[in-house]
Amino acid sequence: MKTYSLTDIGMVRESNQDYVFTSESPVGSLPNLFIVADGMGGHNAGDFASKYTVEQIVAYIEKCPMTNPIDVMRGAVNKANTRLMACARDDERLSGMGTTVVILTIINGVAHVGNVGDSRLYLQKDALVQITKDHSLVQEMVRMGEMAADEAKYHPDKNIITRAVGAFEELEMDFFDFSVSDGDCIIMCTDGLTNMVDDVQISRIARNGSDVSERVRQLIAEANRAGGRDNITVTMIEI
Repeated sequence: MKTYSLTDIGMVRESNQDYVFTSESPVGSLPNLFIVADGMGGHNAGDFASKYTVEQIVAYIEKCPMTNPIDVMRGAVNKANTRLMACARDDERLSGMGTTVVILTIINGVAHVGNVGDSRLYLQKDALVQITKDHSLVQEMVRMGEMAADEAKYHPDKNIITRAVGAFEELEMDFFDFSVSDGDCIIMCTDGLTNMVDDVQISRIARNGSDVSERVRQLIAEANRAGGRDNITVTMIEI
């Protein structure tokens, strides 16, 4: 596989609250590991939440004796959730912090994905397909038929998320498995990309045939060209 990751502060924010981890070599029992996180909170709290959470996830996986990838990822994110909430209780400056997480490992041609929040994972084959489901207020309304998908794109509450690491003692994650084959492209990203660049543009860039690193830079440049209102993080994995 070919991979490339990049995070960018964007055009508006004063700090970068996104955090990314990639390893094409084994981490614990997992043969590879990719994580994207988007922190939230007051001054410095979002930065801390995303970085600390990813570090805790990686540390857990490195020592985890389990081999089932879903069990490993679930255990890691739950442990990170418990420790992040403890940090918030111990330091009032970190109160209210949290982070999204999308986590991936690819084993024998099968991608195993977990997500909390509205950071996304896409699969680009013949068409671009969003694999993860956004845990956001407007997307919950769309799923229940209370709002049209087109309306959700421009709703003023579209950034309100309903699940996050650090938000609740009992963390609920979604998990997905799908097969991958030569030529497939996986994109993991924060909403700094998806709020600025629509799926049609993302797909066009993802399949334009240039080097993986160049496509990632193009996606980030496109988000900044559209206004760059948030931090932007993109990981691309070409099978």
